[in-house]
Amino acid sequence: MACKIKVIKKQGQKVNKWSGGITNQLYIYPENSSYKERDFKWRISSAIVETEESTFTKLPNIQRKIMIIDGELLLKHENHHEKKLNKFEVDTFSGNWNTRSYGKATDFNLMTNKECTGDLECINVKSEAHIKPTIKLNNGNYRYEFNCFYSLNGNFKIKLENGNILEVEQGDLAIVKFKEDFKGSLALINNQEEEELKIIKSIIYY
Repeated sequence: MACKIKVIKKQGQKVNKWSGGITNQLYIYPENSSYKERDFKWRISSAIVETEESTFTKLPNIQRKIMIIDGELLLKHENHHEKKLNKFEVDTFSGNWNTRSYGKATDFNLMTNKECTGDLECINVKSEAHIKPTIKLNNGNYRYEFNCFYSLNGNFKIKLENGNILEVEQGDLAIVKFKEDFKGSLALINNQEEEELKIIKSIIYY
């Protein structure tokens, strides 16, 4: 099958404390890998920064992307750059850098190792949005494309071309795995009549 979908329910996600607050691991790949052991290919999480100033854990050989989903945050990367992030803005940096944050916020994180690359964006879904893999799969560099969807403000459906429908609740993470020979598309359907969905879309090429 050239497209596989799974939904990680909110109730099954791992919540842990870190020096600056609380982090919620939404998904780690492969599923038998460990954040502690640093043997993952990619990882998606959301963190609540509760202290005005905090130091990020060093993650050698990991590329990081952080998006703010509530509040604002100033990130300072020693000997590199600093960036103030407002809602839905993204910063990209190496996990090996010395990084400090200033401010209280809720963020969304994508971590990838050297075998992967990825990106984060916020998409608005009024009624429905059609999703298909990008051209990057066709250039021979990657075998799989993962599209992950996390709603901030409501439930939605994923509709496949064969008519099958999956229900996704707010706080769940829906993961779509495209193989390189997949030519079709799928649809995200907003369950709400009056409010646009705000969905964080993570794309990972592996």
